[in-house]
Amino acid sequence: MESAQRVVHRSGLFSRLLVVLVGMAVLLLGYSLFRENLSARLTRDWPWKLKLLDIQSAVTAVLGTGGAALARAQYARTVRPAIGYGGRVVANTAPNERLAWACKLLNGGHEVAITADTGYWIGYTSARRAAGAVDSSEWMSQPEATAAIVSRGLAERQDFQLNLVGRGYPIPGQGQLFLGWFTEKAMRDLESVYVRVRVVDRVGDVHERVVNLLKGADRSPTHPEASPF
Repeated sequence: MESAQRVVHRSGLFSRLLVVLVGMAVLLLGYSLFRENLSARLTRDWPWKLKLLDIQSAVTAVLGTGGAALARAQYARTVRPAIGYGGRVVANTAPNERLAWACKLLNGGHEVAITADTGYWIGYTSARRAAGAVDSSEWMSQPEATAAIVSRGLAERQDFQLNLVGRGYPIPGQGQLFLGWFTEKAMRDLESVYVRVRVVDRVGDVHERVVNLLKGADRSPTHPEASPF
């Protein structure tokens, strides 16, 4: 279920259009080269009598559009976010001074990333499944995921909390996004809580990362952990 960061959609204006222009330039060059090598008799008839570009202009078009495509690809690599995840035991989040496993998303890139969508997938422990709990069958919104967990007897903002991340929420470069926290009681019932985060970078590409908020979690915390940041 977990996945590395990947691009799920590229900007049509700044990506596909350039590919189309490169393809057209290559076709023009091919046509010009082929026409240049035809006999004079054939170039007097259609369609070969049609001269679109001379070879020099066609080569210039290929180099220009190809260079623009390469420049766009390089710029996209420069501004793309680097989405990571981390969690630790904290003492000042859950009520009644209970310890909780808190989770954050990190944008390790240097440019802002704009949240486009978040989805949740809940998996229960074997004991809870034996008691009737059913794992998710599709991605859910934050309210739906919260309601599903509450239906198993856990209290929101008492035993767990999934942070509501609205569409358009900015994650600055080198910035963090708080995702939620879980107490020991919640982690006895929840085997995994996957979050699918999609963000848009400056060139309009959509990046996706799926993380398990309970991966590596200390399910029986005894003391808080120091912040690594």
